[in-house]
Amino acid sequence: MKRFEDLFQELKDKVDRQDPDSGTVRAVQAGSHEIGKKILEEAGEVWMAANHETPERTAEEISQLIYHIQVMMIARDLSLEDIYRHL
Repeated sequence: MKRFEDLFQELKDKVDRQDPDSGTVRAVQAGSHEIGKKILEEAGEVWMAANHETPERTAEEISQLIYHIQVMMIARDLSLEDIYRHL
């Protein structure tokens, strides 16, 4: 099981290495506008799952939203500490 911090570091490492097989690298290269569209899409799917599907399906959608949020953090050069300051 991955934790938030572990996933963030894994994604950051892929971007730092410019892993040519990484969808994360391609997403960061596409830029914040495209990443933002995915965040909105995933947020809608979380909302729909929470209202119409199982808790397991809702958790899956939330995990996808977290992934795209972390991609945005990396694209905008934000650290975990940058975010934690606002929690």
